Amino acid sequence: MADQMGGATVPPEGWLPTMRKAIDMSGPQLAKRIGVTKAAIYQAERKELEGAISLKQLQKLAASMDSKLVYAIVPNKPVNAIITHQAKLKANAIVQQASTHMGLEKQSLSKNQNQVEADRIAAELTKEMPIDLWDEI
Repeated sequence: MADQMGGATVPPEGWLPTMRKAIDMSGPQLAKRIGVTKAAIYQAERKELEGAISLKQLQKLAASMDSKLVYAIVPNKPVNAIITHQAKLKANAIVQQASTHMGLEKQSLSKNQNQVEADRIAAELTKEMPIDLWDEI
């Protein structure tokens, strides 16, 4: 698994077996600690790799290894950059739509004027954060 989690690369065999082996605990020992079969432990480790394990089960397994589960959504870039990018996309779509209508009426703006208007709308959207910012136009 080559995913990134807050800068930490997920070990190829998954977090569960990596932690279990790091503390030198066997699958059967872990199974006994939480009252399941060793097959259930190996199934959980497989499900982790497949992304099909529940957070509750991961938390229980982590706790049984004197560890804690850390769960987070980590943005790829600063949150304000995500918002600004969406505002620009929406502003460009609004200007494009208006420009199409204005062109039909022979009132179209220059490319530069369209960009200035898109930048103005994007700044306004970023500042006001309207409820429909993430809706399609």
